[in-house]
Amino acid sequence: MAIGQTPSATPILDETRTARQRRAWLVVAALFAFMALSYADKVVVGLAGVDLLRDLHMDAAQFGVVQSGFFWLFALGAILTGLLVGRIPARWLLGGVALLWAASLLPMVWSTSFTVLLLTRMLLGFAEGPTAALAFGVTHSWFPAERRAVPTALVSAGVTAGPLLAGPVITAVIGTWSWHAAFAMMAAAGLVWVVLWLLIGREGPEPAGHPKPLTAAALPARVPYARLLTSRTVIGIAVLFFATYCSAAINVSWLPLTLRQGLGYDAATAGWLVTLPYLAGALLMVVFGSVSQALTKRGRSNRVARGLLSCGLVGAGGLATVAWPTLTPGAAQIAMLTLGSGLVAGAQGAAWSLVSDVVPARQRSATIGVLVAFYSMGGVLAPLVLGDLVNGASTPLAGYRLGYTVLGIVLATGAALAGWLINPERDTARFAAHAREAAPLTGTAAPLS
Repeated sequence: MAIGQTPSATPILDETRTARQRRAWLVVAALFAFMALSYADKVVVGLAGVDLLRDLHMDAAQFGVVQSGFFWLFALGAILTGLLVGRIPARWLLGGVALLWAASLLPMVWSTSFTVLLLTRMLLGFAEGPTAALAFGVTHSWFPAERRAVPTALVSAGVTAGPLLAGPVITAVIGTWSWHAAFAMMAAAGLVWVVLWLLIGREGPEPAGHPKPLTAAALPARVPYARLLTSRTVIGIAVLFFATYCSAAINVSWLPLTLRQGLGYDAATAGWLVTLPYLAGALLMVVFGSVSQALTKRGRSNRVARGLLSCGLVGAGGLATVAWPTLTPGAAQIAMLTLGSGLVAGAQGAAWSLVSDVVPARQRSATIGVLVAFYSMGGVLAPLVLGDLVNGASTPLAGYRLGYTVLGIVLATGAALAGWLINPERDTARFAAHAREAAPLTGTAAPLS
């Protein structure tokens, strides 16, 4: 035994480390549920779409406006909450966000007004704007940089698990009672999550220290935002997320109606079928998150392990999305639709890890807020465009086929452009070189803000 070492020192350290790990994975589980609830809230209107069109006397274009309205204040919510990060503990920010979700759902428990539906969707979008920034920021605070891929993928999987779990349940509630009851159920679920989060939620210790460098050049403690946000990797991430969010927005907004109005499935069957893309996405997200982490351990660059992997998945998903409308309705068509959506969703875990590769810890929340503000425009535009295409087509199926073909082209093009832009090693080296040049001759680091 070394001089001065107590017999209990190592067991105490091991116990502390084990307790911290348990807490970290408990927080990951809570954030998984957080993301799941956020996306379950989004799909309520889509699953109730046929009934809402009838009861609120809407056409396809108006329905597109409602679904687009969800994203009108999305960016504002992300940016405003980003300003509060660091000033208010994440425990209270996430709890407040989920509480606002529940409040936005309650009016539709009794209302049958188109205006009320639009306003409540706008409020829900405002509350859900900061969801990604908060959830991934807290997740990254519990794990060192080289171990973030899997927990990030698990939290990301909530995006697909929410609709996967909620689809059959919400459809059954609507069929048994009404769409009003579905809104009541989701509001109650949000309130339950708030209580649980306030009991167990907190930020981890990682932001307090300097992140371990993942590349040959260490990431500076701070990078000027003008340089950071105009770097090719951050622009590439924004392009990739814009394309993938177009897909997510259309699936959340229009997939149930595509299955019912376009392909002719009944409500119960559509409620189950709508879960298939989300099931594929949840599984592939975890699988490719593990693949990404394994590639990193084997010495592959972050450009390959996270960037090119994510872009390749999105590009392949885009090609499948272009292909499925050309098939006749049936099992093969549903399988191709599921594959396209699943591959795009499967890219999310590795893609989000790119942010921590090039963005200093103290600037991540603000940067994610800017990314959310940009890619949320895909959510604004995509449902509107599809609604107009369906409204102007000779048949609903023709409109849906054209809309998904356009979506596939957007995905494939966005993936190719992002793959060309994203290179974390190159940009991190440039940030480090700029930091050295900005340092005074005495050798003391100069502020980079």
